[in-house]
Amino acid sequence: MLELEIDGKKLEVPEGSTIMDATNKLGTYVPHFCYHKKLSIAANCRMCLVQVEKAPKPLPACATPVTAGMKVFTHSAPAVQAQKGVMEFLLINHPLDCPICDQGGECQLQDLAVGYGGSASRYTEAKRVVFNKNLGPLISTDMTRCIHCTRCVRFGQEIAGIMELGMAGRGEHAEILSFVGRTVDSELSGNVIDICPVGALTSKPFRYSARTWELWRRKSVSPHCGFGSNLIVQIKTNRVMRVVPLETDDLNECWLSDKDRFSYEGLNSAKRLSKPLMKRDGHWVEVEWQTALEHVANELNRIKTAHGAGAIGALATPHSTLEELHLLAKLTRGLGSENVDFRLRQSDFSTDGKTRGAPWLGMKIADLSTLDRVLVVGSFLRKDHPLIAHRLRQIARRRAHINLLHAADDDPLMPVANKAIVAPELIAGALLAIARAAAESKSMAVPSLAQGATVTDAARKMAESMLSGKSTAVLLGNLAQQVGNAAAVHAAAQTLAGVLGARFGFLGEAANSVGGYLAGAVPGAQGMNARRMFEEPRKAYLLLNAEVEFDCQDPALAIRGLDQAELVVAFTAFADRVADYASVMLPIAPFTETSGTFVNTEGRAQSFNGVVQPLGDTRPGWKVLRVLGNLLGLPGFDFDSSETVRDQVLAADIAGRLSNEIDAAATTPSAKPADGLRRIADVPIHFADALARHAEPLQQTRDAAAPKAWMPSSVLQSVGVAAGARVKVKQGSAEAELEAALDDTLPANCVRVAAGHPATAGLGAMFGAISVERA
Repeated sequence: MLELEIDGKKLEVPEGSTIMDATNKLGTYVPHFCYHKKLSIAANCRMCLVQVEKAPKPLPACATPVTAGMKVFTHSAPAVQAQKGVMEFLLINHPLDCPICDQGGECQLQDLAVGYGGSASRYTEAKRVVFNKNLGPLISTDMTRCIHCTRCVRFGQEIAGIMELGMAGRGEHAEILSFVGRTVDSELSGNVIDICPVGALTSKPFRYSARTWELWRRKSVSPHCGFGSNLIVQIKTNRVMRVVPLETDDLNECWLSDKDRFSYEGLNSAKRLSKPLMKRDGHWVEVEWQTALEHVANELNRIKTAHGAGAIGALATPHSTLEELHLLAKLTRGLGSENVDFRLRQSDFSTDGKTRGAPWLGMKIADLSTLDRVLVVGSFLRKDHPLIAHRLRQIARRRAHINLLHAADDDPLMPVANKAIVAPELIAGALLAIARAAAESKSMAVPSLAQGATVTDAARKMAESMLSGKSTAVLLGNLAQQVGNAAAVHAAAQTLAGVLGARFGFLGEAANSVGGYLAGAVPGAQGMNARRMFEEPRKAYLLLNAEVEFDCQDPALAIRGLDQAELVVAFTAFADRVADYASVMLPIAPFTETSGTFVNTEGRAQSFNGVVQPLGDTRPGWKVLRVLGNLLGLPGFDFDSSETVRDQVLAADIAGRLSNEIDAAATTPSAKPADGLRRIADVPIHFADALARHAEPLQQTRDAAAPKAWMPSSVLQSVGVAAGARVKVKQGSAEAELEAALDDTLPANCVRVAAGHPATAGLGAMFGAISVERA
């Protein structure tokens, strides 16, 4: 620790700290633009000049290291004179357009100009003009306002992992540019809007829609990936106008993914359902809530009487709130059925009844930053978990080893120590090969499950990498949880973690991937899982926030099952997708219009309140389910608030209900790839849930482009087409016409076709057999 004095106040800071670190610790504000606590030091704006005793001239606080006995003066006459001089230079070319600037009212330059700027400018020459750039549908540019702080450039390099913006030119001719003909397409791109200290980069969807001082601010929680990012939702006249991050160091820090930031546009979609609808004689008719709910209750009783309670099935997405999931499960069981499930994209349910708790990350999210060796298995990491990818990117920059075992070779935008790309059904075997190599390297007994594994060079290298660390983890991504032999992957990963002495966890797919288990939204011993409910069609389905053609493992199978039902009740916020197969549509509120709880992938329960009034006759989902339970005469539906529902679900300690352990001996991994062509499916980042699918700006991004049929050159040759040609991909009787594309990094006999997209919504299983032919 070093002792120094700032403005007459003594304090101690760690060796290597800068003057800016010391002033922040003391609570003394030093004006700055280019400095940002999460970015590297650039020291190019010079606004943070301070006086240091015995120094011949003012020094930048952000870049000057502290020395023992140093005396700093942040507001002395020389310091203030230097700061005012810098401000005068910054304002020389800055346009006087504050009245029409979206940054007005929350602009650092505007604020500091009041304290350090002059009342008039001495500059009489013509100001520079910089032409705007098209950075895509999310970021609006007014580059004449740019003060060259380079925060956006450093953000891309250090946080997003890709240099999409750079500076060209010198002096006042310098410009921030994207690469020729390119937009900014990172899944974290919207953060440059927050870190830009002036109005050069602003939100394109929000542009000219409201002033910051007109907005009310409310805390909330993201309903998308399992991270549980904390949000500030900004509203005006009962309409969500903007979403920005709520800084939370042990979760999302000060960042948001673009999906978290811009999905609010879906709240204002023209496809929102605002009144209950019933299908009569093939036509949709608006009805009152009482009529709709009484009809549903009567039909459920009729079907129960005629076919038994087992003829009723309930399906939900893990983006639903904890309260909604619990009441859906409670209602289904109250009717006498155990057919309830929220794991719509899962295909292997053989671990049901063999687990000791809800699968979770296995550690705190903040603990990811302490790891030095990580094996990520079966994850489209950047797109499925953008902020977990960011945390791993930061430890990779500090020389941690990131190892990847996957079925596709997507660029994670971080240094990778080792990677292996194998067919999905071979992932379990590859994990056991690493486990055997690690056990042999440690001279310990090889676990029985791994004794038949064949050790490859890649497996040995990964084992050596993982064994060389002190803090290690094995993490299973979405693909690893969705493949047809997910139980074998689970058992193999658990075995490997045991050999390594590593932490073992799951990267939760959605906001309530953990909460769904706690809420009891999984089938009982006599119940059917999501796949069986479609393979053996039920007479009645209750769908909570589910658009089955996008949210299910096998959309074609799901649609066939629903088509055979007598009653399909859709609890939904959007009317367009489910209208094809529902018989009743009940408008329930999205996360901004209701209260609820999400339990994130680390097992943290985060409750939130509605921030605007529900649209039209929309009602909170938990209230609709409670009233339906009352109409059915079921006991235990006397809740008067979402908090009472939450307290019932979380009465027992969450930590004691989380576990990733299963009986590994009960699984057998595949030893060879399956015959014929096999599909590999990712879910595009902006199609993972209904709210993002209805957010127009997100649907205009590069990530929302129509999917292609990616295949290695051997498959292209066998089909007899070249990259760019149109092909038909078929799964049973389901088919889709797509553009063929070359990807020689894919495993042999594998075709990558995205799921969850309108172009592929009619296909079959995400990891099933597939055929390709010339269109």
